[in-house]
Amino acid sequence: MSKAIVVSEPGGPEVLRLAEVPTPEPGSGQVTVDVAACGVNFIDIYQRSGVYPVALPFVPGLEGAGTVVAAGPDVTGVAVGDRVAWVNQPGGYAQRVAIPAAAAVPVPDGVDAATAAAAMLQGMTAHYLVHDTYPVRPGDTVLVHAAAGGMGQLLTQWCRLRGARVIGTVSSAAKEELARAAGADEVIRYDNTDVVAAVRALTGGEGVAAVYDGVGAPTFDASLASLRPRGTLALYGQAGGAVPPVDPQRLNAAGSVLLARPSLTHHVATRHELLTRAGAVLDLLATGRLRIHVGKVYPLEEAAAAHADLAGRRSVGKLLLQPSDSPH
Repeated sequence: MSKAIVVSEPGGPEVLRLAEVPTPEPGSGQVTVDVAACGVNFIDIYQRSGVYPVALPFVPGLEGAGTVVAAGPDVTGVAVGDRVAWVNQPGGYAQRVAIPAAAAVPVPDGVDAATAAAAMLQGMTAHYLVHDTYPVRPGDTVLVHAAAGGMGQLLTQWCRLRGARVIGTVSSAAKEELARAAGADEVIRYDNTDVVAAVRALTGGEGVAAVYDGVGAPTFDASLASLRPRGTLALYGQAGGAVPPVDPQRLNAAGSVLLARPSLTHHVATRHELLTRAGAVLDLLATGRLRIHVGKVYPLEEAAAAHADLAGRRSVGKLLLQPSDSPH
């Protein structure tokens, strides 16, 4: 048996309960991993609360890292003892998890398990946002909302690596320091500043080439109004609530702008694409050109506190859960 967080009914953080569950055995094409760390993400909250329906009961957690302890039949390219990371595979809030070997990403020696776990979803999301959704070019000015958060810091760093000027938005002086430390050239305090007016002032009235918005409803209008003509609004999340239906004519009125609502699943659809994106993220982490800020690591049994902190905007950087011991 091993320990896992089990959700038996949708609800608030209190439905995240530690339980004894059968230790997963690898099926054909699968490996079982001893989980060293697993990421806490807004999608976990959406699934827990029922916003994204999931068959009950279930073990939350879609990303993590650890060491392979068993391999099922028909597994190639992954062996017992390998350090691996994964994303978009359920069951991470546990001491052990079984995942498809095809989803296991090798972790290089220069990256520890916590960093790898923190990097999977957000790191690869940042990669496709700045390379595919809107390919950032040298000289571009872009707007990154929630620039002190885990995603915001990664986006800021990657946009700077690609030669862009970054304007970040934050809600406090402490978060402003984090955004600047990540490389933001300008920081707007949206709690006491008109974001659109500030963006226009900082861009000579032109607006930005792209807005990276993971907040959703509270920032959508300002995001749209901050774009330059033919700019791109990359709406990659809805941490602050879902955006209501949008009249396409608004995109024309805003300057023939583009609205994208992408997700990682469609950008790692093949094993080759998964390894390419993950490899790019992990290589930059290993060489120090990209940094992951882990805000807090919680014991597995404190998953509810991690969810409450993330939803309550009391966190900065990436949140992780860490199982305390090995299953028996």
